[in-house]
Amino acid sequence: MISISSIRSHMYCPMKLYLQTHVDTVENKDIELNIELKKIKIDTQDLVQKNMRKLKKDMSLTEIEDTLSENIANYLESTFSSIQNMNLGLTTEQIIEINNETYFNIKNYAIKAKQAMELLGRNGFAIVDMFFPNCMYSYHLKDMKLEVTGLCDKIEIVDGKYFPISIKHSNPPIKGVWDPDAIDLAATAILIEEEFETEVFVGFVDYTKINERRPVVMDVNIRKALFDIINEVKEIEYNKKVPTVKINDRKCENCEYKNICLKE
Repeated sequence: MISISSIRSHMYCPMKLYLQTHVDTVENKDIELNIELKKIKIDTQDLVQKNMRKLKKDMSLTEIEDTLSENIANYLESTFSSIQNMNLGLTTEQIIEINNETYFNIKNYAIKAKQAMELLGRNGFAIVDMFFPNCMYSYHLKDMKLEVTGLCDKIEIVDGKYFPISIKHSNPPIKGVWDPDAIDLAATAILIEEEFETEVFVGFVDYTKINERRPVVMDVNIRKALFDIINEVKEIEYNKKVPTVKINDRKCENCEYKNICLKE
């Protein structure tokens, strides 16, 4: 079985996938840290959802923000401490960035919740489903025929339809989504189709830095591109095929394997 994380590595650089699979024996702490950061996003959203049920339609905007923020500061502080004890390389800059993103999102939820309560004349308990549809988090999926497995960050279920959600902490493009993010999402879409015997027509990438959700249509082109990449990943992982090094100044400079694959 190949994993969605392998597909993601291949999209970044095929040689990186080869080195990770056949050369590197050191645990990749960057992947672990990224998983922990996604958990923070999911857990804080769960707290906001619970807090939204406490809102009253006559609350001021400040009162709504304070209510939505309950227990979040303590959660973030204890979680950051736990991650630092794991020695995953969490930086002060990342902590500040996550805090800023979290409270920026809370302010957005507060404004939207106040508008919804005023418009509908309902309290928070009655409007919470407008903001947080029924969903599953970190759901493990696999397709034995394709030999692909992986975790979907989030699956939202609306009117019996399944929508894969990919949570990204990276900077987004000016419009649309990055190609690797689209392929990543397509991989989870085909796994959902196999797992739940359904069809997935669209998925979404949540770019947390700007609190924006962007759609990805699961058309024939993106599916074909995904199947091509799956075959390439299998060649690298199963048959140890050495890919050609493709120099990209930005990617190579930030890659932990640059001193290996670029060595003359």
